[in-house]
Formats: sequence, structure tokens, C-alpha cells
Amino acid sequence: MMEKLDANATHDSEGGHPAENGEYNLAEQHDQLARGLKSRHIQFLALGGAIGTGLFVGSGNILSSTGPAPLFMSYLSMMLLVWVVMNCLAEMVTYLPMRGITVPYFVDRFVDPSLGFAAGWNYWYAYAILIGAEATAAAIIIDYWGASVNIAVWISIVLVVILLLNIIAVGFFGEAEFWFASIKLITIMGLIILGVVIFFGGAPNQDGVLGFHYWNDPGSFVDYKVAGPAGRFLGYWKAFVSAGFAFITSPELIAIAAGETIDPRRNIPKAARRFIWRLAIFYGLGSLIIGIIIPSNDPRLLGAAEEGRSDASASPFVIGIQNVGIPVLSHVINAAILTSAWSAGNSFLYSGSRILYSMSLNGQAPKLFRVTNRNGVPWIAVLATWSVGLLAYLNVSNSGATVFTWFANISTISGFIAWIVVLITYLRFRHAMIFNNLLHALPYRTPLQPYAAYAALFLISVLTITNGFHTFMPFNAKNFVAAYITLPIFLILYLGHKIWYRTALYIPVDKIDAITGKKEMDELAAMEQPRIAKNLLLKIWYWVA
Repeated sequence: MMEKLDANATHDSEGGHPAENGEYNLAEQHDQLARGLKSRHIQFLALGGAIGTGLFVGSGNILSSTGPAPLFMSYLSMMLLVWVVMNCLAEMVTYLPMRGITVPYFVDRFVDPSLGFAAGWNYWYAYAILIGAEATAAAIIIDYWGASVNIAVWISIVLVVILLLNIIAVGFFGEAEFWFASIKLITIMGLIILGVVIFFGGAPNQDGVLGFHYWNDPGSFVDYKVAGPAGRFLGYWKAFVSAGFAFITSPELIAIAAGETIDPRRNIPKAARRFIWRLAIFYGLGSLIIGIIIPSNDPRLLGAAEEGRSDASASPFVIGIQNVGIPVLSHVINAAILTSAWSAGNSFLYSGSRILYSMSLNGQAPKLFRVTNRNGVPWIAVLATWSVGLLAYLNVSNSGATVFTWFANISTISGFIAWIVVLITYLRFRHAMIFNNLLHALPYRTPLQPYAAYAALFLISVLTITNGFHTFMPFNAKNFVAAYITLPIFLILYLGHKIWYRTALYIPVDKIDAITGKKEMDELAAMEQPRIAKNLLLKIWYWVA
């Protein structure tokens, strides 16, 4: 790896820090991961990871607990934070889109090796847990059909398919994810159109315009924990925290895919710019539609199941379709939502395995995880990440709703920590660019920086601290542990590495290496061939893909 400029680092060469190993230079690495992902692959990879069971299933929990207004507002609020995080990542990754690149590499290079170590394992942990969350969500969805087969069989099928799609070849993975995500996006667009029809009373069991009826009865807000304005504010904040699960680690998916992307300096900015607008359409309108077609007090919602009122049997979209009496369609939509769990799980296994692969190159994980097959897939890292998803079998002895909540809480706090680290890293990266008079040379720059990064850093820090406030009202030990267990784990990793290797608190800005890899990536960008549309159809396709 690159030469570290932290004079206080005292790592040994065996399994220690990459500064001393000197085995790999990501800028010059050409024999490992393959650049097999096209623009459409990475755009749909990010959307596939973002638009998943958080919207299709987890939104039912938010609606039941807080009401339709907090559900809608929380998704809009979280999208603003995601936009800032995505911009920060896009600037860094477009500057150095090296093979094997991951967020922890930038943390290690621009902030501190110990923080990079902790961030890497936190990312891997989050992605691995999310695989289990998606398998659990799939179990909840399948339960809608009341299948007599043991739920362990369905979990096994979901997990095996995800594994096969990831272990063959990255091009095959990208193509599979493109079609998985396409089904998902077509489904959500169809649901938005259907929501408009239901809004105007066009469904079979409707006597007139539905409008915002459920915002009036049972109401737009559900008082959360306490009555009155305080309860409505707590409802919004609970929704804001919970909405994080739907977006967690989704901006990073584009960053992780950068090292395996064709023409990265053209395709990464394109994917980053379009990602947030597509999220705004799908999540903004999708969350609004949910609050229109189903009341917050419906006993079949996921949150209702947690309160012991019923069993969560389906997505809120499916329940809403059932309520208006549209035959068969609910089954079709439920099947499409099931593929979304596969799609998101597919993305998370890909990302988690690449994190583990990159850490093995850095000397921060065992060397066996850097082994790739002839198709450039780090298959041992894939298997290790996938194995954590076997925790989904907890569904066999606990309700799906309970296990899903555990996974959601654990991965949400991991994701918030990861975003805090991303923002700190970006600010250090920007300082290094200014110090080296390279800010003008960045191939991609985003608006409102660095002020947007500072604002997002403050807000996400508050969200992280208050993530489990509801576990104190009254105190629930299991939920408290799920909400906060990642914080001490992260601190132990960070402090343990810092004490063991006796690294400095952070790398001084004048010691940050802002140059390594720039020449190679500039040369790679110079070889990119511009795509010229010869007709209107190609122009449309190039805009989409």
C-alpha cells in the first residue's frame, strides 16, 4: 500500500499496518478485482440497496408508531442527509477511483489508521447484519401467503440465491442486480400510480374520493410515548431515527463499486447526481402514498405486531391494496417486494465482502480474505460475510417482527457511525486538498461544501446519541442493547488499535498524502472514451444508463 506519512506510527510488518507491509498499491493494482460494472449497474446497485425492505416493510412500523405525517417528513429529512453524505463520498471517490477502494481506505489515509480500522470492521458488521435483516424481511413477506413450510426453508432459499449471485463473477452480479432493481423500481412506480388511483377513489371497494382521509381519521400524528405536542415531536424524532434503516450504507454502495466500474470518473458523478433525485421520487412519493392508502391503526402493520395487537402479515402497500378490494394484485406486489429483499441482500453481500477484501489488503484483516477466483471475485470474503446472515435463522424461535426490529436497530446505529466517519474524512480530505493547492483539480465538486458536511455531521451525531431514546420509555433491556451495542464495539476497535499500534490522534494536514494514485487515475480518465449519441433513442438510453 501507499507510504503513510504519520511519523508517530510504530507498526510491525507482520499483520500490522499497510505502511510497513508495502505489498499492495491500489493505484497500480491491475490483477485483482475486475472493472466489470457499467454505469447502469452502479446506479441500480445503489438504488437497489436503498429501496428495499426499509420502505416496503419497515415503513409499516413507522406508520403504526408515529402516523403518516412523521413517516413522510422523516424520509424527506433523511434524504437531505443522504444527499450530503453521497456528495462527500462522490468527491473523494471520483478523485481516486482505484481498484479495491473502500471508505475505510480514505479514513486510513486522510484521518487516522485506527479510525480506519474501526470504520472498516463497522462497515463489514453493518453489511453482514443487513443480509440477515433482508432474509428476515423476506420471511415476513412470505408469511403473508400462510405457507405451511417451515420458515427456515424460505430463509435458506433466500440466502443461497444471494450467495450464488455474488460468488460467480462481478459482471454477472451487476447484471443480476440491474434486473432485480429494475423489478423493484417498476414495482414502486406502479404502486405510486396505484396510490394516485386510490387517492381519487378509483378502486373497486371505494365509494368516493379517499384523499387524505386517514390523515384526519385516525389522524396525521400518533402521540408517541407522551400526549400532546411533546408526543408528536417524539413521534417525528422516532420516525427520523427509524427512517435511517432504509437509507443506511446506501450512499457507500456507489463508492465501493467505484473500483470495479468502467470509466469511473464519468460514471461515478453521473450516478451520484441522479441517485438523490431518484430517491426523492421513490421514497418521497412512496412514503406519502403509504400514509394515504392505509390507516396508522391497522392491526396488520409491523409496528402493531410489536405491540402484540396482531401478526405482521405483509407490506403496508399490500395491506392497502387488500383494503380497497383489488383481487390478485396484492399477491403480485408481494412477490415483487420479495425480490426487493433479494436485491438489497445481494447489494449488501457484495459491499460487505469488498470491505473485508480491502481490509485484508491493508493488513487490517487476515490475508486469506484477499484471495480471488479467476473471475476476480474475493470468494472467501464473500463466504465470511454471508455466514453472518445465518443469524436470520433466529426467526425460527422468535417472531419475524421482533428479529427484524433487532436487526434494524443494530444496523441503523452502525450506519450512523459510518456516516459520521465519512463526514470527518471528507473534511480532512478537503483540508488536504486546500493545503496542497489541489482543490481546483478535483474532477467532481458538489454544492454547499464544506458547510453542508458540518451541518450533517452535527445532526447525525445527535441522531446517533438519541437513537435508542424510546428504550427508556419504559426501559427495555433487549431493545437498549440492540440500539447501542455498536457504540462500545466501535470504541473498543478504535482504542484497541490505537493503543496496540500507538498511533497519533490524527494525521496532521501537512503529513496527509494527497498525491499517491492521482497520476494513475488521471491517466485512466484520459483513456475514457466519450459516449456519443447518434440518435434520440441513444440519448435517452445514455441519460438513463
